[in-house]
Amino acid sequence: MKRTLDIVISLIALILLAPILFLIAIAVLFDSGLPILFRQERVGLHFRKFRILKFRTMYVNSGESQITVSGDLRVTRSGKILRSTKLDELPQFWNVLRGDMSLVGPRPEVPQYVDLFKDRYSTILSVKPGITDLASIEFRNEEEVLQNCPDPLKAYVEQVLPAKLDLADKYVENRSVLGDCLILFRTALKLI
Repeated sequence: MKRTLDIVISLIALILLAPILFLIAIAVLFDSGLPILFRQERVGLHFRKFRILKFRTMYVNSGESQITVSGDLRVTRSGKILRSTKLDELPQFWNVLRGDMSLVGPRPEVPQYVDLFKDRYSTILSVKPGITDLASIEFRNEEEVLQNCPDPLKAYVEQVLPAKLDLADKYVENRSVLGDCLILFRTALKLI
């Protein structure tokens, strides 16, 4: 049933949001050129790697750091708006349609951080990653939190990511269709 809901909701979202997706694509193109989409390797169900899609919010060839802090100079003008509104995440409905992701599930992480916590991820990655989850709600302002840390990368690895993993464990233990609906509702409230 969850997969059916994922497909139906993602398909409806992509159709209804098509004009907004088009406008965002034009904004990214005029602001900083091609490519419009950003593809990044993430780790999904049973450690299977896939390419997550987002609207590109940083300048091309802007460095290898996986951590972004508020005020990061690599972020484009349109990228600032897309990140603050989370509109950069809309292409992930395509990841859901493809079966890489679900609407709700633990957010997929890059391989280097999964490798640091491989034991914990063995349980978390027993379910599909999602566009939103409890950590997305709790850490909506993650970039601002990391901006205030002397070493943002260390803070992410030692504080933020373990807290996210605790929330992912909680989700996996208690997941249900009703729980997913509540997470979607809470996410919508946070975005509004």
